[in-house]
Amino acid sequence: MVATQDACPARAAFHNTWLWSPESPGYLTPRGWVGGHVGTTDPSRERRPCRRRPAFLDAIAHPRHPVTRRVPAPLLVLAAIVSVQFGAAMAATLIPLVGVFGAVTLRFTFAATVLLVIVRPRLRGRTTADWLVVSAFGAILAMMNLFFYGALARIPIGVAVTIEFTGPLVLATVLSHRRKDLLAVAGAGLGVVLISGITSTPWAQIDLAGLGLALAAGVAWAGYIVFSARTGVRFAQLDGLAIAMTIAALLVAPVGVAITGSALWAPNALWRGATIAVLSSVLPYSLELIALRRLAAHVFGILLSLEPAVAALAGLVVLGQQLSAPQLLGMGCVVAASGLVMGRKSVPSTPEALAETTNQ
Repeated sequence: MVATQDACPARAAFHNTWLWSPESPGYLTPRGWVGGHVGTTDPSRERRPCRRRPAFLDAIAHPRHPVTRRVPAPLLVLAAIVSVQFGAAMAATLIPLVGVFGAVTLRFTFAATVLLVIVRPRLRGRTTADWLVVSAFGAILAMMNLFFYGALARIPIGVAVTIEFTGPLVLATVLSHRRKDLLAVAGAGLGVVLISGITSTPWAQIDLAGLGLALAAGVAWAGYIVFSARTGVRFAQLDGLAIAMTIAALLVAPVGVAITGSALWAPNALWRGATIAVLSSVLPYSLELIALRRLAAHVFGILLSLEPAVAALAGLVVLGQQLSAPQLLGMGCVVAASGLVMGRKSVPSTPEALAETTNQ
């Protein structure tokens, strides 16, 4: 959630709230990029032939696959959202055992390993610019998760996800150039004030560090979306995400190992880390890949706007966290604002243009 909350082929020019180009039709969502074929908008760069998706991804995304035929696409997206947010709730149970850096280390290590095995990214023939972009993407991915997990260690998951969600919301509004979207952002700002508890809690009891980390995670999430676009223009299919995830793991792991020590390899920590990697990356990507064969981008955006509410549910079920009435009202403001801004129709889509998406 978040799942970040991890990116796939991206495109080139901004169009309203989605990023789009004629060469590579696709859409910008809070997850990153949706749809299209891999291309480049730089005429000086040679267009490389696009490798096919790994066989298992082609199989599950095939229109005649039993899951694809029988399960409604919106239900698959909702299942992916539940997976991401319950993965984040599971991360909140791992942090007390190994700390923030330890939890992020395990999540990245397992997720990167799975992606490298499945995707087998091409490393040869990359330019210096390619490596600079994907390295920046990996660094932002690392910061986003460190900030978010740091927030999870201090404030309820529903509060953290809601505040973090303002990052992509503000980015989409800035790119939309629509004045009415500013009203939605104002409503989201009111929602953040309500869910933070500032209006009803004494200042001494407010965890300003936790709120600040959630805001920082939102800023990093916006950067993640932008760099997922730049990475996708240069790397075919999921190559960019697999490489960026590996770079993020390499950046975080030395600190995580140094701080956590042998506790990082305890069975109780390892199975939680593996579960988080599956729930937050592998499973939601697979589900959304199937769903987006039959789901328009604006509908996908509306469904993703439900993530704060699902996060609150995950916090209640897994962690026993309960939000007050004003906090729930604030969450509703952010969900409504996000649905208005990110659920607007943009460029007409086709099943092929919506075949792939990303997960944090």
